Amino acid sequence: MDPIDSTVSTHLLRLVRDSARRAGVAEDQLRAIHGTDDETLNGELNRIPLSSLVRLWELLAHALPVPGAGIAVVDAAPLGTLNTWDYLVTTGATLGDALRNAQPYHRLVTAAGEAFTLDGDGDLTVGFGTTVGDPKVVGILNEYVLAYYLRRAREATGRPVRPKLVSFSSPAPQQHSTLAAAFGTDRIEFGAAADTIVFDAADATAPLIRPDPTLAGLLRSHADLVLATAKPIPGPMDAFRIALTAALESGDLTLDAVARRLLLSRRSLQRQLADQGTTWRHEVDLIRYEQAKRLLAEGRSTSTVAVQLGFTDDRALRKAFHRWNGTSPTGH
Repeated sequence: MDPIDSTVSTHLLRLVRDSARRAGVAEDQLRAIHGTDDETLNGELNRIPLSSLVRLWELLAHALPVPGAGIAVVDAAPLGTLNTWDYLVTTGATLGDALRNAQPYHRLVTAAGEAFTLDGDGDLTVGFGTTVGDPKVVGILNEYVLAYYLRRAREATGRPVRPKLVSFSSPAPQQHSTLAAAFGTDRIEFGAAADTIVFDAADATAPLIRPDPTLAGLLRSHADLVLATAKPIPGPMDAFRIALTAALESGDLTLDAVARRLLLSRRSLQRQLADQGTTWRHEVDLIRYEQAKRLLAEGRSTSTVAVQLGFTDDRALRKAFHRWNGTSPTGH
């Protein structure tokens, strides 16, 4: 698997982060999310873990009314906000051509597993499928994606495009007048098999404002270069485990010490671990086991390893090792 497959672009992360900030999400909550600082987001080639984007969507879903939260993000995203991807989907002979040519480059903006589908030679159906599990996040995310493609269709064609049908897999809300107003149609269905927006053939095949094949080719070449040179930043667990290893080697293996290395509060670190489905105790146990195996394989004595890994004595190490893999450690 390509290292960038589970990452998203800095442009998308910045858009959602700034939307969450405008919605009133507290700054300390935003700072606690890995990769949301301005220094990281200023690097176009940096790629941020998908988990950071999902956390931002979670905060936004709690801060803004649903439906409508995804629409608010699109309202704050004029053409160019998502950089190369925006121009790929709006430069071509027709809307259908532009989207088909852009489809192979969907990883420019989001993770590989977030599906972008196209269907139809007449009417054009654009679909999106997410790997996110939280239904509330799925609702706001799909609302954003479908509204995004409608906005870009209007910008690309210069026409007041109205979709033939908008379908959401999420259950129907109590009222959806906000969605009807934003999409320009009351033909909106819920509980559908997939999240899709259908463009009429006349809109899908209408000439675009920028029918420039040379520019479209240059954009695809640039997209190839960006994908080839993208730099995934370490995920929150990668950074945590680096700090954990450093704390162990320094002899200060405490939660507070590791939190300081990560510039986090004790509480924020505990929350981050919980978000990743783990605990401080489990991670400490895991790194001790990995280090014990390595040190013993190098020929260190059990008494030396016990001291190095912070066990009270040789007996405590032997007991832990037996718990880890059901055998006693080999060593002198």
